[in-house]
Amino acid sequence: MSSMEFNKLSGAILLGGLVAMMSGFISEVLVSPKHLEQNAYQVDTSAIAPAASPAGGEPAEIPPVAPLLASADPAAGERVSRACASCHSFEKGGAAKVGPNLWGVIGGPHGHQEGFAYSDAMKNTPGNWDFEGLNHFLLNPKSYISGTKMNFAGIKKDEDRANLIAWLNTQSDSPQPLP
Repeated sequence: MSSMEFNKLSGAILLGGLVAMMSGFISEVLVSPKHLEQNAYQVDTSAIAPAASPAGGEPAEIPPVAPLLASADPAAGERVSRACASCHSFEKGGAAKVGPNLWGVIGGPHGHQEGFAYSDAMKNTPGNWDFEGLNHFLLNPKSYISGTKMNFAGIKKDEDRANLIAWLNTQSDSPQPLP
């Protein structure tokens, strides 16, 4: 390749770069975007919003789930469980996903699925899953069991948690009596 051809090729590349750069500058002058005052599509983030706190900075009192379970709708709870289905399975004998299978979770120990790699915090939590414990865990997992591997913001609506707990209770060979 001769030096003359190399010069022509370099000049063509530089000219192309200059044309592209000038086109960008001119397009910015001719067309300026109109920024919206608010988003065109509003996303409902109420389910992941932080729980309200009183002025003292202490967490808000969590209402007991027992009265809500009396009027809970398991069918609505099944709809809420769809958010959990990406990490958990619910069928009897189902395999673990990122999280454990949740068949028979209510009334069972905190680390109820054999062979699942629970966090030490979850394995060392004494007792079994009851309605109130699950209510607190579903509101804010990391707050209820500090050190859990579950990366979930929580379900903030009391009714949604009650509906989900009522549905989870039906996913068992021996559902627990509702309070």
